[in-house]
Amino acid sequence: MGLKALLLCSDEKIVRVLRRVLGDLDIELHVCADADSALYRLTRRRFEGIIVDCAAEGASQVLRSARSAPCNKQAVAVAIVEPAVGLRQVFALGAHFVLYKPVSGERVKSSFRAARALMKSERRRNARVAVEIPVTMQDPTLGDSMRVTTIDVSEGGMAVRLPKRRRPSGRWQISFALPGTPSFIDLPAEFAWEGAREQAGLRFLETSPQAMQQLRDWLTQNSAEVEPEDPPIRCQLTDLSLGGCYLEIASPFPLSTRITLSMRAAGVEVRAQGVVRVMHPDKGMGVEFKLSTAEHRVAVEKFLAVLTENRGLLPELLVQPEGLETGPTLVVPRATSSEDPLLQLFYEEPLSADEFHEALRGQRLKPIAAAQGGAAGARA
Repeated sequence: MGLKALLLCSDEKIVRVLRRVLGDLDIELHVCADADSALYRLTRRRFEGIIVDCAAEGASQVLRSARSAPCNKQAVAVAIVEPAVGLRQVFALGAHFVLYKPVSGERVKSSFRAARALMKSERRRNARVAVEIPVTMQDPTLGDSMRVTTIDVSEGGMAVRLPKRRRPSGRWQISFALPGTPSFIDLPAEFAWEGAREQAGLRFLETSPQAMQQLRDWLTQNSAEVEPEDPPIRCQLTDLSLGGCYLEIASPFPLSTRITLSMRAAGVEVRAQGVVRVMHPDKGMGVEFKLSTAEHRVAVEKFLAVLTENRGLLPELLVQPEGLETGPTLVVPRATSSEDPLLQLFYEEPLSADEFHEALRGQRLKPIAAAQGGAAGARA
């Protein structure tokens, strides 16, 4: 099953360009010339992408409705706009990517490279494989334990069958082995929903890159819905701290995208998970690391030290989307971010791209204090 995208647009020139480029990217395009037909399809079919020409009548209603339609609320939304339209206005409507007019094949291809990777990750994350395996659960607070059986498994969680008369809630530590795999997966999870007949849903929390890869490989082998991943996208590191980094990339991922970042320099390699907190179209994005373990933090410290000692060294970076973060996006700095100038900049009042990069240059001129989480410029 290929990726599907809904397009609201009556401009034949734009439609032709999108058909050609998206066809080359193996994305099936369903064109609607008016908002009513687009809204009808949104409520009856699932799409991985929603593309809206904001000049079309009812465009804002279609973007908002995509977020509320149960089968399409996680679809990746792309807004086609005139250059004069403000980004904040478009993102407020629910768009993840912006495609500026005039729409050219090269511009569409560049924008949809990142969009397609995110569309695939969202589809993969929602794919469920029916399987019955035992799961050991431990309450980290009370020490209580129990065994449950899965109904199905996905990249983000699992549905389980509970023992009779048990109605647990909250956070638990779980352990399970997928069929045909040699090792157990141990990770924290929380109860996300409760169904009928002793059924409940668990949401995975703080999944390590190793556990995520094991889950992903197994799901790819056992689900017809999961397609091979796109190759990771190369990007350039400009600034790095213990709490995050700024990456130059032609097609940055939208706010709240969860990503995995692979960084390599001078024989040191680090895989870190993070969330996009700042995004500047056609320029780059700021990523806050999710350092779930002390081991991850030590690895980033080591990498930061390598770059600090070798100022001319250009690290190799690859970024891969893991899906859109669910739940409300943080709007104020966490307590730890006050000690990290780079994270503090991510959480300041929204700046224009030029203002943001000027502030970054100012940080690079300050003394580097890696031990305190200070940001280091990754290039001269």
